[in-house]
Amino acid sequence: MAIWGNLEFADYVFENLSIKVKFQELERRVGNIIMNNTFSNYRVGDFLIRIKNLAMARKIELTIPSTKLISALAKCLKEEGILSEVKLEKGEITVKIAQAHKKPVLVDLRLVSKPGLRIYKAVDEIKARKARASFLILSTPKGIMSSKKAIKENVGGEVIVEVW
Repeated sequence: MAIWGNLEFADYVFENLSIKVKFQELERRVGNIIMNNTFSNYRVGDFLIRIKNLAMARKIELTIPSTKLISALAKCLKEEGILSEVKLEKGEITVKIAQAHKKPVLVDLRLVSKPGLRIYKAVDEIKARKARASFLILSTPKGIMSSKKAIKENVGGEVIVEVW
């Protein structure tokens, strides 16, 4: 009788162990889905803050759902040397942080315009801050561009982010 009791208990443990392993696998998959499908009110801000967090954590790669504005921002950051690689595929964008001597090039970034408060700058205001170490990324009538390019094009616009 004791042997049958032990065998039944062992059978019960193995069944629960397989259920626990399946649950952990499902929990991991759901976690990945939640992390990749962000339901943010301000996706641009979410994208930029994730890049900042990635640099601070000394990670290299980020994959998130893409929009036209996010892909334009990523291309602008690549032109400025903050990102080393930008890939668009199947509605997702994968970016890699540029590194120098195994450290991220991105020092810091600050969101300037937010959904509740949009900040606009004219070309003269952008030129006045030219001597600073940081640069701005603007949404202009000619598209998303850095402050350096906006000065060359002689356009102003909404300041999205300031990058050091």
